[in-house]
Amino acid sequence: MYLRLSLFLLGTLGLRAAESYDVVVYGGTSAGVIAAVQAKKMGKSVVIVGPDKHLGGLSSGGLGYTDSGDKSVIGGLSRNFYHRVWQYYQQPETWVHQKREDFGNKGQGTVAMDQAERTMWIFEPSIAEKVFEDYVKEFSIPVLRDEWLDRTKGVTMANGRITEIRMLSGKAFAGKMFIDATYEGDLMACAGVSYHVGREANAEFGEKHNGSQIGVLHHRHHFGFLKSDIDPYVIPGDPKSGVIARVTPIAPAPKGEADHRVQAYCFRMCLTNVPENRVPFVAPEGYDPKQYEVLARAYAAGWKETFGKFDLIPNGKTDTNNHGGFSFDNIGYNYDYPEASYARRQEIIKEHVTYQKGLLYFICTDPRVPADVREKMNTWGLPKDEFKDNGHWSHQIYVREARRMMGAFVMTENELTKIKPTPNSVGMGSYMIDSHNTQRYITPEGAVQNEGDIGVSPRGPYEIAYGSLVPKTGQAANLLVPVACSATHIAYGSIRMEPVFMILGQSAATAAVLAIDGKFAVQDVPYADLKARLLADGQVLSKQIDLSKYPAAEDDHVSVKRPPGITVDDSDAKLTGDWTESQAGKSFLGDGYRHDSKGAKGLMTATFSVKLPKNGKHEVFLAIVPNANRATNAKVRILHAGGQTDKLVNLTKGLADRWVSLGIYDFADKADAQVIVSNEGANGYVIVDAVNWQAR
Repeated sequence: MYLRLSLFLLGTLGLRAAESYDVVVYGGTSAGVIAAVQAKKMGKSVVIVGPDKHLGGLSSGGLGYTDSGDKSVIGGLSRNFYHRVWQYYQQPETWVHQKREDFGNKGQGTVAMDQAERTMWIFEPSIAEKVFEDYVKEFSIPVLRDEWLDRTKGVTMANGRITEIRMLSGKAFAGKMFIDATYEGDLMACAGVSYHVGREANAEFGEKHNGSQIGVLHHRHHFGFLKSDIDPYVIPGDPKSGVIARVTPIAPAPKGEADHRVQAYCFRMCLTNVPENRVPFVAPEGYDPKQYEVLARAYAAGWKETFGKFDLIPNGKTDTNNHGGFSFDNIGYNYDYPEASYARRQEIIKEHVTYQKGLLYFICTDPRVPADVREKMNTWGLPKDEFKDNGHWSHQIYVREARRMMGAFVMTENELTKIKPTPNSVGMGSYMIDSHNTQRYITPEGAVQNEGDIGVSPRGPYEIAYGSLVPKTGQAANLLVPVACSATHIAYGSIRMEPVFMILGQSAATAAVLAIDGKFAVQDVPYADLKARLLADGQVLSKQIDLSKYPAAEDDHVSVKRPPGITVDDSDAKLTGDWTESQAGKSFLGDGYRHDSKGAKGLMTATFSVKLPKNGKHEVFLAIVPNANRATNAKVRILHAGGQTDKLVNLTKGLADRWVSLGIYDFADKADAQVIVSNEGANGYVIVDAVNWQAR
């Protein structure tokens, strides 16, 4: 009678009886699929349900140039995924638009195709999706797509455990264990689990690279190395004229302080220059060239790196990522995405699509873009054979971070850099600690600049704690969270890599099954049992790290402030010999500097040339990155109107601002002013960073 009454009430309310499974995975990301496979392999019933129409998240959404880091710590089903990709690329019919032998073998820090290990780390979106679909078919895993969690009343709790979850469609799913595999952490949040959005203050967890990173300029995703500053005003020099698009007049928080900002999102675009497979770029609805004024001014200031992250994947395609101060990252337009309603998220996603498609069209057509750049961009387009049901555009925006659980253990940069030990490892990460920019603002000097981009070495692979996958004790005793896991903003910057999500998905599912079998809360799963099963299934939980091979964690690499006058960076110098790029020093101009490997590779020179706007006397400065291992007798030749002057420069010491005067000389306005740095006869490392000329 009670069963009939319950069914009657469900029908009256328009609800459906819950389907019941041992493990319910919410979210069809790469982690979600791998978690479901692991649960099924361990003998449990499992379902994947979520808003995704396509399986795999970013791994099938355009991120085919895998951020693998140290691939020796990628094990278990995560490695199996890359093996299955390899298997597809062993088939001749996979190579439709390119001969396999013409592809090359370059990857992101590793070879693209490892024949010895039978893995492939670089792949097309459609191939990745085939692998994920193969998984669910092979293991007979039911998948319910386009099903959206009712975030208002769709999570039913009893005695601190989730009993069922209900979708907006009315479908419901009961389970003994639940895994939130979404990038956004929606199930976690609806279950009342503690989480954080935005950047924590450095002081909260004793970190160096969290919070506002004002003044810190890593990588090359800023404007500090251009020949001139970018003016932020509609009428250059006139604040009353208003601020140009994509620049905020709001000043950043002080360095190291908390704020609400998350790193920028973008679409990892799959593009092609194969004519028969190419769909030309067109202006999107709502296209406005004024949105790209910063880029136009960057081109005028000498920016030349438009195609810096057109990373090649098979069949004449790319995984195109952000590169530069103004690129495909839509900086500052995602702050409310993590907690936004579904409708608001769709608005944000649409805005990102318009921005990125508009940027492509702008580069193709706007006369302020250099002609050679326009010509080259017009050889690219969207591939006809990718994302066929979405206008050949990726179905997955790159949610680099959203909510992050504050769980039983919080991973911080101190665990990643080995300053503190990590308890109860369930997998390893290894990619650099990498945050993209969070805002584009106006400096006190009145120039456009970006803030938030960080790149810090973790000093080798690092362990990830089991406690980062589970809520605090007393919160959701049957929920595991492998994607929106427990980590600070800056630690998450490394953990967020797709191979790691798959590793954590497998570990989360393993713990879920052990919790079912032992009738444990997820917080109480015996680690010894979990460790034994993970190792048996091929997970890599630890690796001996020789920290002497990695430099001690440096203070922030702060870009040297460009002095007045004319400056030429090492990236624009004419180089002979095999100079090595580096960022190991604490401060430098632009994105780094170069060294000569202490003469190990033979004679090298670096020639800095410029046509000065007028003749007369100029003082010449050399930017150095001082260290005790530098040469005290670096040869420097200054070419000027009176001939040439040779100097020996001590690179071990420098002024506080890292600029050393080479003297004052007369220069003619019709001849190149040159400074040539050589490592001939040097008694230590010779470095080249920049040269500056100032009228006197």
